[in-house]
Amino acid sequence: MSNSNVLSERYAGPEINGIFSEEGRIKAERALWVAVMKAQKKLGVPIPAHVIEGYESAINHIDLDFIRLREIETKHDVKAKIEAFVKVSGKDEHIHKGMTSRDLTDNVEQMQFKKASRIVLDHYVSVLRHMLDCALKYRSIVLTARTHHQAAQPTLLGRRFSMWAEELLIHIARFENFLSTYPLRGIKGPVGTQFDMLTLLGSSEKVQTLEKLVAESLGFENVLDSTGQVYPRSLDYALVSHLAFMANACENFAKGMRLMSGYELVTEGFREGQVGSSAMPHKMNTRSTERICGFATLIKMYADGASRLAGDQWEEGDVSCSVVRRIVMPDAFYASDGLCETTLTVLSNMGAYPVTIEKELDRFLPFLASTEILMTAVKAGVGRETAHEAIKHHAVAEAIAMREKGSAPRLAEKLAEDAVFKNVGITEGQIVSILADKKHFVGNAAEQIDRVIQKAASLLERHPEAAQYEAGDIL
Repeated sequence: MSNSNVLSERYAGPEINGIFSEEGRIKAERALWVAVMKAQKKLGVPIPAHVIEGYESAINHIDLDFIRLREIETKHDVKAKIEAFVKVSGKDEHIHKGMTSRDLTDNVEQMQFKKASRIVLDHYVSVLRHMLDCALKYRSIVLTARTHHQAAQPTLLGRRFSMWAEELLIHIARFENFLSTYPLRGIKGPVGTQFDMLTLLGSSEKVQTLEKLVAESLGFENVLDSTGQVYPRSLDYALVSHLAFMANACENFAKGMRLMSGYELVTEGFREGQVGSSAMPHKMNTRSTERICGFATLIKMYADGASRLAGDQWEEGDVSCSVVRRIVMPDAFYASDGLCETTLTVLSNMGAYPVTIEKELDRFLPFLASTEILMTAVKAGVGRETAHEAIKHHAVAEAIAMREKGSAPRLAEKLAEDAVFKNVGITEGQIVSILADKKHFVGNAAEQIDRVIQKAASLLERHPEAAQYEAGDIL
């Protein structure tokens, strides 16, 4: 009895699953063999056209039972797949000429990774667009900002979204650049010198032409020149690290949503019929944003796993990385796909509670305005540290009274009565007037939202279809 992959089955979408399915991989390997045969024939290897046609027509005819049986007998997965493809094609043995197993597996894996990366990149572009939409939607709601999870100064709810969006924008752009230069291993043979293919084709020029044709068939412009039997596993580490970087921005968003939801400032969305707790019927748990954090944790774990393989190949290569890579690489994409779908779902379904947000702001505003009150005192001639000490004394006392007695803050009154402020003519009315205009406390928040939107414009323009992607239903 064997168990299914929960990430694949429960969270990843059909596109990513199709790439990494057993049948999907075998079809990709067979397509590579056919591409190599076509290139070899073009370069003078005597392979009859009907043989290539026979193999090409048999790509989708996969006998998994035969492959598994032969792998058990031969203890070699590629040998089993060669035999299965020859058998189902009914043609002479012309595949895998001049190739070693890693000419097949590494190149196909890189093709899978690049193809899956493009899907994930597109989905993150959509996440970015949705974050920016929320930044615009909530740009007029003044919110209590927090540092160290303590009330600090006012900000805009929309600015929180532009903060998360800017982080994501940075990492999407870097991932896009990484993919544009991502190099294929190429057809290099057992130790990387291309000796077997050179022997078959007869010239270095033909070998390079074949490799170029194969790379193009797999969707690659760049090919490594001097790799060994396996391509550097630091490329895997770099790729999964990029996935982790993008996940980090969504994790920050998810944690922010969870915290705000706990104060009833926002909701991630709660559909009719949904159950928050089996024991407590009133609860509307943040299940989706918690899931986002779980996915991000997994992806960071996979990046750590990939880091253990980077720099660990002996001489021209070995397969000590095989077990780890078979888990880490596909699962990193399954988790990334699930994270994007869940993040998009929250961004589409979430809402804000402006009344609750304003009540919280009113409660903290006298304290949040303390920096402006401090500057008012300094301008009136009070020494900065003297003013700071006076404000701190009354602010702490009022904060404790609020928490212990539930009393309304009387900070403006207390400060106006203090000799430090009274001696320079600062009145309670002046302090109250400082508190009257809540929006002026947010500084450049609105302009910062606009600047992030402007910075993201060129990326969204490069990926117009991806930007319009919407998530499907999630469990």
